[in-house]
Amino acid sequence: MTERGKAMESKAGKGSTSLWITVLVGLLCIVGVVMVGSASSVVSMSYYGSPWSIFFKEVLWVAVGAVVFLVAVRIDYHRWGKLSPAVMAATMGLLLLVLIPGVGTSSGGSTRWIGIGPLTLQPSELMKLVLVVYGAYFIAKRQESSTSMRYAIGPVVLVTGAASFLVLIQPDLGTAFVLVVIMMTLAVCSGISRKALFRSLVGVGLAVGLAAIVMPYRRDRLLSFINPGSKSSEGGYQVVQSLIGMGSGGFGGLGLGHSHEKWGSLPNAHTDFIFSVIGEELGIIGAFAVMLLFGALALKGFKAAEEAPDRFGMLLAAGLVAWIATEAVINIGAVLGLLPVTGIPLPFVSYGGTSMVITLAAAGILVNIARQERTVTPTKGLAHSPSRKGSSGAKERRPAATGTARRSTRHVRSR
Repeated sequence: MTERGKAMESKAGKGSTSLWITVLVGLLCIVGVVMVGSASSVVSMSYYGSPWSIFFKEVLWVAVGAVVFLVAVRIDYHRWGKLSPAVMAATMGLLLLVLIPGVGTSSGGSTRWIGIGPLTLQPSELMKLVLVVYGAYFIAKRQESSTSMRYAIGPVVLVTGAASFLVLIQPDLGTAFVLVVIMMTLAVCSGISRKALFRSLVGVGLAVGLAAIVMPYRRDRLLSFINPGSKSSEGGYQVVQSLIGMGSGGFGGLGLGHSHEKWGSLPNAHTDFIFSVIGEELGIIGAFAVMLLFGALALKGFKAAEEAPDRFGMLLAAGLVAWIATEAVINIGAVLGLLPVTGIPLPFVSYGGTSMVITLAAAGILVNIARQERTVTPTKGLAHSPSRKGSSGAKERRPAATGTARRSTRHVRSR
């Protein structure tokens, strides 16, 4: 292949990961809008007098999220890192405000929202994104000046602990667990030793176990997960009804809009348990297709992390993918009775304003990282002109023979 042909192949390959991520996220959002419209029709009629009220709200939130997604795609991800310390402080303040009587809004026994007129904000959802950006930026910056892992990771562990504690008080064990997973992912990707990783996992396991059993309702949910049929609690009842819905769908499903569980049998059918309605109406085929979309998104996201132009981009992409993939696994696992019910939504699919917009913002940042992936610098006069901050204008000339050499070539980020 000629040098010009190799350059054109490199140019065509660049952006393929970002395109895949965009398409996969778009498909998941379409699935979410359609299934929320189907799963919410009965409860929407009951509360709002129209079967389409919740559907139109979901369409609105997806539209807002799409705008945020496009903005995040256009903004160089390095800018978010510089803003992250200030945003982290502000988000911590919001988590504290949630706990103030009269400021925080309660629903279902939890106080997780701040009401702003007709709108509500869930700071714990925002904390997920902020923690990924702040943790990746802080670790990458410190590792540039020091080889001490404790110096680089220690402060991020403390921040994660503080945020998780505030989230647990709300109470929200599921989100606190996701925050810990984000922190652990950043630590592993930054090169933490196996010994330190093992100690951390043991500590996290003990902390999660203690938090799960110290409160009666959490203990009840854990026991309902082990044997849902023996529990009359909401957690056990939801799991049983979820499994009934999944089983009744069979291989091909009952058909879109023909769910029986959404008629009051399955609580939160359009939010936390929407995957059960997918299985009931679209069958094993539909449920497997959704899982396949999430699996493909995780693979492409980790590829973006692998090909990121710098350490900050690698850590940021890995953290974002770990967050989204963990939530998908927790939600689907709870619906299938394989994991405890924690109230974690299915990303891009479950109904929810704050969750939808912030997760789409995360996807937009991931696409921006993928668009800046390492590429081969063309030789023989085909110069590369960087168009984003974080890349230098240095040209690298090298033999165009080996695939190993091509993969090792990267642009040097200017400091």
